[in-house]
Amino acid sequence: MKPHADHALTSLRIDKWLWAARFFKTRSLASEEIGKNRVQVNGQDAKASREVKVGDTVRLRQGAVDRTVLVQGISANRGPAPVAQLLYAETPESIQARTQAAEQNRLSREPALSIEQGRPTKRDRRQIERNWNDRWSAGVD
Repeated sequence: MKPHADHALTSLRIDKWLWAARFFKTRSLASEEIGKNRVQVNGQDAKASREVKVGDTVRLRQGAVDRTVLVQGISANRGPAPVAQLLYAETPESIQARTQAAEQNRLSREPALSIEQGRPTKRDRRQIERNWNDRWSAGVD
């Protein structure tokens, strides 16, 4: 039996909640991440059918970012971002870790600059050819 529209939800499947709170674009993406054990509820690996309720702690990974949030509301509908943000509160530790990771990424070297060897540039190639022609000749030494 389905609950009436005016009946307030007390719990909801974690995949639906993650989708409604706009952590993932689709419910299937949320389920996929849950299947890869990238989502924990109250410290335990979650299954897509796991129910969450107000007060639960959800830890999830979005790309390289780990987030820990407290469930503050339940909604089966995906609304605009400002409404979705009311469904959770991110923990101060999570916010701090996220800002530190962003700062670290900002300060880290460009990956392309760390490549010492690789395909030579046009200038490098001309230098190599110039040196090659100086070193070798068709004449017998």
